[in-house]
Amino acid sequence: MEQRLVELETKLAFQEQAMEELNTLMVQQRRELEQLAETVENLRQRLAAANISAVCDESEETPPPHY
Repeated sequence: MEQRLVELETKLAFQEQAMEELNTLMVQQRRELEQLAETVENLRQRLAAANISAVCDESEETPPPHY
């Protein structure tokens, strides 16, 4: 009976340690996600402010070489 109690206490201690480590990792990942979201928002605002388009106006297009 004593041995079983010791084993259970040992398992509980390892589980508590694992939970604490997982909690620490979750906090770190949350911070990273918040930083990434802020970076994406900043880039989105900069792109919108620059008003960059991937498509040129027809007047700016040069004719293809076969013309």
